[in-house]
Amino acid sequence: MDALFPHAADTDGVGVRVSVSYLADQSEPGRGRWFWAYHIRIENGSDRTVQLLTRHWIITDGRGARHSVEGEGVVGEQPVIAPGASYDYVSGCPLSTPTGAMQGSYRMVDETGRAFDVAIPKFALMAPAVGA
Repeated sequence: MDALFPHAADTDGVGVRVSVSYLADQSEPGRGRWFWAYHIRIENGSDRTVQLLTRHWIITDGRGARHSVEGEGVVGEQPVIAPGASYDYVSGCPLSTPTGAMQGSYRMVDETGRAFDVAIPKFALMAPAVGA
């Protein structure tokens, strides 16, 4: 396990590593708003170039409500990742509860045109306990 990226999944030679941080300065618990940033590193351990086309997230709040989010690319990009290379990005997630979880998948295509899904590991969203 990587201390910097404690959540990891590997699919077809492509690894997805995640670290998450609670952002107290962007959260307003008194108004029912908590905010996290997550840092994703996509590592291409395969022997072929891949491109990230779309993302699919499943976000679950502390009440068990599930929200599905789909879209093209990540942070406005559809990165091409060469063998042995990696791509990093940071994004955020607001919730109306102090706990939750995220997981999902990326749709990739390799240099032969074969499309495949790469798992994004499940990771918890946990605000620190009040007074902690």
